[in-house]
Amino acid sequence: MAGFPVAQGEQSYHGTYIPEIWSSKLQVKFYAGTALTDISSTDYEGEIKDKGDTVKIRTQPDIQPQDYEKGQALVTQQPNPSVIDLTIDKGKYFQFPIHPVDTKQSDIAYVNKWAEDGSEQVKIAVETGVYADIYSDAAAANMGATAGAKTSSYNMGVTATPVVLTKDNVLDYIVDIGSVLCEQDVPETMRWLVIPVWMAGLIKKSDLKDASLTGDSTSPLRTGLIGMIDTFKIYRSNLLSSVVDTGNTCYRVLAGHPTALTFATQIVRTEVIDNPFDFGKLHRFLQVYGYRVIKPESLVHFYCRKG
Repeated sequence: MAGFPVAQGEQSYHGTYIPEIWSSKLQVKFYAGTALTDISSTDYEGEIKDKGDTVKIRTQPDIQPQDYEKGQALVTQQPNPSVIDLTIDKGKYFQFPIHPVDTKQSDIAYVNKWAEDGSEQVKIAVETGVYADIYSDAAAANMGATAGAKTSSYNMGVTATPVVLTKDNVLDYIVDIGSVLCEQDVPETMRWLVIPVWMAGLIKKSDLKDASLTGDSTSPLRTGLIGMIDTFKIYRSNLLSSVVDTGNTCYRVLAGHPTALTFATQIVRTEVIDNPFDFGKLHRFLQVYGYRVIKPESLVHFYCRKG
């Protein structure tokens, strides 16, 4: 920075008698919103300790009703519950040095700020990876051009032919996504829908004259808060998976119920140790996690692009 401008031939004292002043406040940093723990079941987090652990999830067996006639011999069904493995096989870490010269001379508590930033970046990286992986685990009847377990009548989009969304049809497709879940008898309570930012914009431009559509007292056109639509709690995200398809960026929108996905994570280490290569310390952080779609019929993959 050159300091305050001076006329030609005039001496500038910037950097000599007039020092530079560094602000003691760090610039605000924004992070992508995360929703993974809101849309998944996290019941098994307390049972994991380290990367590589496997949690055995016992499922509820199906009890089959039988026809009855007076005087008949009754048939006994032996329930046969299955077991699903949730493997904690992924991890994220960060590490940075803390040099005594820097901490002695610095006028801000930068170590805590860096650690906070690292943990936020880990959260974003984990969620981005999960979204990019689970869409293909949705039930076959919950994706594609002929979705619907009962009617096969809902277009959820396919490669080379994504659904083209506009402000005029976006609400209709959200209702169709709900219908796909209804045909799988998925409970209407606690349903969620994760959408890209541009889709949220289409919703707010759509014909939402009746604020009760979103379950709120004030229209989202005025507040910007989407809230509830149909049976879904709407989450806006910049982390959804996308791909270039036929020259357009297409998005893998996800919808479902917390029964679809189980997610477990554990912060294994947050520690400061001696730096073996220099004076000072190393600050490091390790988080392990695992996830699995355990009820595919509760997950919908909606493949779309902006019209």
